[in-house]
Amino acid sequence: MAEKWEEIDRYARQWIDEAGKRIRASFAKQLTVEAKENPNDLVTNVDRAIEQFFAEHIRRQFPSHRLLGEEGFGDRIDALDGVVWVIDPIDGTMNFVHQRRHFAVSIGIFEDGIGQLGYVYDVVFDELYAAQKGRGVFLNGEPLGLLQPAPVTESIIAINGTWLMENKRLDHRPLMRLAKEARGTRSYGSAALELAYVAAGRLDAYISPRLSPWDFAGGMILIEEAGGMVTTLDGKPLDLLGRNSVLAAKPGVHEEILRRYLHY
Repeated sequence: MAEKWEEIDRYARQWIDEAGKRIRASFAKQLTVEAKENPNDLVTNVDRAIEQFFAEHIRRQFPSHRLLGEEGFGDRIDALDGVVWVIDPIDGTMNFVHQRRHFAVSIGIFEDGIGQLGYVYDVVFDELYAAQKGRGVFLNGEPLGLLQPAPVTESIIAINGTWLMENKRLDHRPLMRLAKEARGTRSYGSAALELAYVAAGRLDAYISPRLSPWDFAGGMILIEEAGGMVTTLDGKPLDLLGRNSVLAAKPGVHEEILRRYLHY
């Protein structure tokens, strides 16, 4: 069994490295940019080409595996039986289009719904956050330690400013209080990167009221392997087949945010 995951890990790393090269090469070319559900939900020809690249390689090398992807090259999945790759070819497409930085390739590989391998690759800074179940989290091959508990007052919280003002998804007032009482807040525009930063201890918590599985799958595996917690905003397990609110944090911070600010 261990040999199986070593083989999958080896191929995943190879394909992530090649995907990164292709994305960097695209910087010199003209992008085709389209809007999806709303004018700020962007997709490019590169997003689609990278997901197709992964889909073709996975199906060729591991024909029994299935793919849940953002850009239409995946399988129709209504259950998590067997091995499922959950892929976002470019998480943070707006950053990719406008800034050429602060975006990532995100992959979570699950077997019967259990996360086995997780990757978040910061293409521009060439940082690969990777985890295998039971073996810890690594950044470019160097082990990262387990996350240590901390209070909110000593924490940096990742949250988009949209959720700190009146909005249609949640009551912003408790989160405003959280932002005031935390040591600081940040927003990078890529859920995958922000989750990887929590796993690495660069951030202490990440909050979003609405993410799709490909946004959080890779980062969730990283954080859980680092000893952190990833749940919905009411403390429930995430649904890998649907959209979720997400609270990801190191120990202590997660419980305190739920109890004092989200009231669960």
